[in-house]
Amino acid sequence: MNIINLIRWKNLLMIAIVQLLIKYALLEPFGVPTSLNTLGIVLLILATICIAAAGNIINDIYDIETDFINKPDKIIVGKSISEKTAYNLFIIFNVVGVSIGFYLSHMVDRNAFFSLFVIISALLYVYATYLKQTLLIGNIVISVLVALSLIIVGIFELLPATISFNQQTQLTFFKIIFDYAVFAFIINLLREITKDLEDINGDYKAGMNTLPIAIGTKRATKVLFTLSFVPLFIVGSYVVNSLYKNQIAVLYFLIFIIAPLIYITIKLFNASTKKDFHHISNMLKLVMLFGMLSLLLYKYILL
Repeated sequence: MNIINLIRWKNLLMIAIVQLLIKYALLEPFGVPTSLNTLGIVLLILATICIAAAGNIINDIYDIETDFINKPDKIIVGKSISEKTAYNLFIIFNVVGVSIGFYLSHMVDRNAFFSLFVIISALLYVYATYLKQTLLIGNIVISVLVALSLIIVGIFELLPATISFNQQTQLTFFKIIFDYAVFAFIINLLREITKDLEDINGDYKAGMNTLPIAIGTKRATKVLFTLSFVPLFIVGSYVVNSLYKNQIAVLYFLIFIIAPLIYITIKLFNASTKKDFHHISNMLKLVMLFGMLSLLLYKYILL
């Protein structure tokens, strides 16, 4: 159970769900030419979540000092699991993930794709050991990696199956995946800054240079409040310009995405306590989940 919590199984489950949705709710129903069979998509999911799990473990190892202040009741490394065991698990998950990625790249006859897994693995390590302490760079890098967990499905499914006569179709569906990746990037970036606000005390004592530490909690909250309008504008424009003819889709986006985003923006206006920011962080995670689940609507949207 401790290992399951260490690798943050809920986050890994969300990655697996969205990758399955891209395959079976977006691409398959429209007969889009793809490269991966059932075994292939399972391997891609395994590779992705293994590398993500390794990233979560190394992050916890380097967060021991801050976690003793920020969340003493949730410490695993150094308490339930030794640092040595955690390091071994980090290596094992990385090796398994990168090895599967190597096999998968050969499966689709695109050997260069293997470098994606190596780069993602390396960036997760650099993030945990260095970038996390830097002003905004760490937030942006980890958000890019979250977006990549979606884009990588398009890379493996669509690019190897692209030929001259289906190029436009492949491009259309790759763009849809990219749009969802942009949404994931924005929501995750907001959540990373929110977590920095929540964890400011431990981060300050650990010598980090997060946005709240650099400019203060009040100013950082105002920046986050302003940034919260970005997904509202993007999703609102998408509903008005693309979904207006589909009532089910419009209602879904209004109730499960736009309404929670408005709520988050309102809460940010007066947020000041650790409890406030923790609640906003959880709400952003829910928005991310409902955003990804909207892929189930595409067979109705594109009819």
